[in-house]
Amino acid sequence: MCSIILRIDAQGVFIGANRDEMVERAWEPPGEFWPGVIAGRDRLAGGTWLGMNRHGVVAAVLNRTGTLGPAAGKRSRGELPVMALGEASASAAAQVLAGLDAGAYRPFNLVVADAAGAFLLRGLGEGKPDVARLGEGVTMITSGEPNDVAHPRIARHLPRFSAAAFEDWAALLADAAGDWETTLNIPEKDGFGTVCSSLIALPCPPGKPEWWFAAGRPDAVGFVAVAV
Repeated sequence: MCSIILRIDAQGVFIGANRDEMVERAWEPPGEFWPGVIAGRDRLAGGTWLGMNRHGVVAAVLNRTGTLGPAAGKRSRGELPVMALGEASASAAAQVLAGLDAGAYRPFNLVVADAAGAFLLRGLGEGKPDVARLGEGVTMITSGEPNDVAHPRIARHLPRFSAAAFEDWAALLADAAGDWETTLNIPEKDGFGTVCSSLIALPCPPGKPEWWFAAGRPDAVGFVAVAV
């Protein structure tokens, strides 16, 4: 499962994200694969897990529990961030995607953010996505509900991110210690593990967004600035 952590406060929105995937699934690091959008690209399905557009909107998609990989008759969830990044604000993206048929996709958590705030859209396999604006403070999302401390990974890491300055989040994203179920930077197991990592700052009042990307496990590969 992937993880995304957001800090929302008067200074803006700050994001840390680890992508967990089958390690043999081919992908490309962030680039302008879509006009006006910088995002990683999944070579299998052609979509993305996380990207940013020229307006400073960020969108990221996570699988919900038990739904790893494609399924016959379902569209790729990698389409969803690309759709969101066609809008000029996070609120506009949330409004547009709220009208989707969630049943066309396997269940998902979709985060859309800009310097003014962030939204979580939950696709639960039928009907329309549920849309909620995220409140101030630190929110951690994996394959279930936000800040659900019944999830071992959230229970362990949410307090750590809440207590740390954003400048220290890179070290937290790279932490590979602990039991496999609680680890944020997942060592490969049965062909699955953490494959890349991102740190994103969306300053408010609107300033220049910044994105740092680790094109591999963040304990082994350093973060490099992405041109946005």
